[in-house]
Amino acid sequence: MTTAVIVGGGPNGLAAGLHLARNGVDVQVLEAADVVGGGARSAELLVPGVVHDLCSAFHPMGVGSPFWSDVDLAQYGLTWRWPEIDCAHPLDSGETALLYQSIDETVAGLGVDGRRWRAAFGDIARNFDDLGHDLLRPIVNLPAHPIKLAAFGPRALLPVSLMAKAFRTDAGRALYGGIAAHVYTSFDKPLTASLGLMIAASGHRYGWPVAEGGSGAITGAVAAALIAHGGRIETGVPITSRSQIPDADIVMLDLSPAQAEHLYGDLMPSRIRRAYQKYRVGSAAFKVDFAIRGDIPWRDPDCAKAGTVHLGGTFDEIRHTENLRARGVMADKPFVLVGQQYVADPSRSSGGINPIWSYAHVPAGYTGDATEAVIAQIERFAPGFRDTIVEMKTTTVPQMAEYNLNYAAGDIMGGANDGLQLLFRPRTAIDPYATGVNGVYLCSQSAPPGPGIHGLCGFNAAQSALRRDRR
Repeated sequence: MTTAVIVGGGPNGLAAGLHLARNGVDVQVLEAADVVGGGARSAELLVPGVVHDLCSAFHPMGVGSPFWSDVDLAQYGLTWRWPEIDCAHPLDSGETALLYQSIDETVAGLGVDGRRWRAAFGDIARNFDDLGHDLLRPIVNLPAHPIKLAAFGPRALLPVSLMAKAFRTDAGRALYGGIAAHVYTSFDKPLTASLGLMIAASGHRYGWPVAEGGSGAITGAVAAALIAHGGRIETGVPITSRSQIPDADIVMLDLSPAQAEHLYGDLMPSRIRRAYQKYRVGSAAFKVDFAIRGDIPWRDPDCAKAGTVHLGGTFDEIRHTENLRARGVMADKPFVLVGQQYVADPSRSSGGINPIWSYAHVPAGYTGDATEAVIAQIERFAPGFRDTIVEMKTTTVPQMAEYNLNYAAGDIMGGANDGLQLLFRPRTAIDPYATGVNGVYLCSQSAPPGPGIHGLCGFNAAQSALRRDRR
């Protein structure tokens, strides 16, 4: 019987293990933390009964993941919940741009930019599953839907700053800019429009849902499915040297390229080892969790209906602060994401106390304290927010890197999203999951298709391993 050891029990490690187990492989998962989940974990951080997501929070790519759908995680306890409004982007003028799952509702709210929004995202949302089939895997492959991919291509090649010129109003440009900021890179580089386009389109196709009970429910369901298929999971097992990894036919590394190189670099072909050593980390997240009494007192009540609120002002302001961050400069008013998961999932709240999740975009390795900057950005659009705070917890960039060793320098995206690395991660190859060491594969979010709680990095890597094992 073929055997496999998975090093790292994040969403992709668990997905890799599950796909292997479903194909008759004897699977053992080794997770350093006391609980599996990686970036998809939840806990009562501040107040008993009030549940916070520790990192990943909203999951348009999760609910639309073809692998999760094939596994049918609902039978293992996963339930998705949707807010009334997916995302709100307030402006200092008092206007708020709103993203709904319905593209028609979004278009209706954007006035003269509605038609332009539909032109930019309508066909991508409509063709999202077919595009995803070609894009959510290694880029060096023959596309199954070349015509649809060709229609998407010209927009995807643009920098965010040029794509934003399609919109004429402050609201339209800001809404796109806030979504594009999830790319975590300079707005002025080619190809950066692509991820923002796909994130917005995935929202129109699937919405931006949360997992009932916390993001940990996703990985909890995957872990339950893995165990149901005969897999074994051991927690509290940090792997710091190759000698600690049991002998197996297949080894899956849900690790950063740097950690993979540390374990197997001396066995890798020199060209692959150099590629892993040169792999660049991206910018960081500075996280602040709040327990508040009641709701955030948003100036615009529509913000209280949104699962996610983007705080950064106009497109020009976001572009400026994101470009500063990409150059390693901390902005006075950083782009801040606020999560109100309890709006869709009231089970996360208790006794009138609600959890608020937030983080600011900061430079890689930032050692300062951005807590006040985060609070100030919320207060900017919700005067009186400070008065609602019952408890709060800051996770600095060094603490984020300590929480998950894959988050080097606080980079929660698994690597910089710019240049050729945006297309070819962790290296340029037909099979980017192969490490060059027989039977050893990289299955983390540093491999295609990149970040998101979709499990496809692990699934794709497991497919690669199965193809090679059965030759």
